[in-house]
Amino acid sequence: MTNIKDRVNLCFCNVFPNIRPEDIPGASATSLAAWDSVAHVTLLSTVAEEFGVELEVEDFDDLVSYALIVDYLEKKSPDV
Repeated sequence: MTNIKDRVNLCFCNVFPNIRPEDIPGASATSLAAWDSVAHVTLLSTVAEEFGVELEVEDFDDLVSYALIVDYLEKKSPDV
């Protein structure tokens, strides 16, 4: 089974096709010019679909980096 970080990496690659793999762990809304409001919703929708979870709308404003998304998923569903 692929781990959470590998699966989140795939989500980032799908939403941000020009991102280099080594830049993904440090990616955030402030570090990626392409991470606008549409990309944010697309990324979180992609993550929700990949993991089969429903992300809480009130959490969207907090999920603004790779690290925060991974941490959220590990806490929400440690066995995903």
